[in-house]
Amino acid sequence: MPTFVWEGRSRTGELKKGTSEAENSTALTTALKRQNITPTKVKRSLKDISFDISFGGSVKTKEIGIFARQFATMIDAGLPLVQCLEILSKQSSNKMLAKILVDVRERVEGGATFSDALRNHPKVFDDLFVNLIAAGEAGGILDTILNRLAIYLEKATKLKAQVKGAMVYPIAISIVAAIVMVVLLWKVIPVFEGMFKDMGSGQLPGLTQFLIDVSDGFVSNMHWYILTFVGVITAFSLSQRTRRGKRTLHAILLRMPIVGPVLRKVIVARFTRTFGTLLSSGVPILDAMDICARTVGNILVEEAILKARERVAEGKDLAGPLSATKAFPPMVVQMIGVGEQTGALDQMLQKIADFYEEETDAAIAALTSLMEPMMMVVLGGMVGVIIVGMYLPIFEMAGSVRAD
Repeated sequence: MPTFVWEGRSRTGELKKGTSEAENSTALTTALKRQNITPTKVKRSLKDISFDISFGGSVKTKEIGIFARQFATMIDAGLPLVQCLEILSKQSSNKMLAKILVDVRERVEGGATFSDALRNHPKVFDDLFVNLIAAGEAGGILDTILNRLAIYLEKATKLKAQVKGAMVYPIAISIVAAIVMVVLLWKVIPVFEGMFKDMGSGQLPGLTQFLIDVSDGFVSNMHWYILTFVGVITAFSLSQRTRRGKRTLHAILLRMPIVGPVLRKVIVARFTRTFGTLLSSGVPILDAMDICARTVGNILVEEAILKARERVAEGKDLAGPLSATKAFPPMVVQMIGVGEQTGALDQMLQKIADFYEEETDAAIAALTSLMEPMMMVVLGGMVGVIIVGMYLPIFEMAGSVRAD
């Protein structure tokens, strides 16, 4: 629980100072007023803030999945909720997660429900997690819900790792290619240019002269290139803080050849897995769609889901509005329609998720195998052209010497 430093005046006007623990500044203000102290200043303790910084960090999805799996095992074994939280907080290797679990345990001991206690930490436990826990508490099936959450988080972690893994190689090669080109233009080509001048080579081959001109332009305008690069990165970063900027980027990514279809498969797999997990746990369909929209990871698809949610709230079925948005493949919409008609929508969504996760595996593997040789050909081609261009005058001079 955070610590606050406060100042206030008693009814007699006497200045009072102190430090107190409270859930937030509002709770502390209320407590002080009960003691007949009118607070004039309430702020977070510097010691408490430094504690947060030194033990800060992030909690990964994988760690939340492990927590859910261990928690489910303990609950299933009959251990009390508070004891489970105490054990898990002590054995957690992530200090941030351990601190959060201690706070959750204290809130539960104070009379809060488990889901309400988790709701105070939205950066770690999102709406999906909290709503599923609330459904588990209401239905008396907390261990079952935790197991479902663990499975969901494990699959989400695997999917995220696949996407990241597919992006590592092309990004790394692109960075290497950029560094190699900068070194060649900045350091290597000027050396050859000086050597050709000393040798009195006369008129240089067209390719060689072109490369020298590019190198001279790059070196003389390097500060402008650096400023432009920094400006582009800054502008991109700022644009991604706005909804309009994110929407534009997400639209471009979905329309890109090769990459776009893979991203669509990832989005469908994430949506159907999340939606199916929520529905099977008893979360109402409108709440489930709202949560899915916020967790799908693409603003265009998010808007489509929310638009479909409005139609469902008006009494329409789910398949029709989803089909009208054109955000999902026809096969997905038809299977959702079949699931609605048979009353097994949650099971159908899980089957769709399984199918698209397998499709994503195959698509990412194909994308990786295609991009690796392409990137190597591009990098090798750029370096090869520069090497050939720099050695062409030497080859011509050698040919002239032999002719003489």
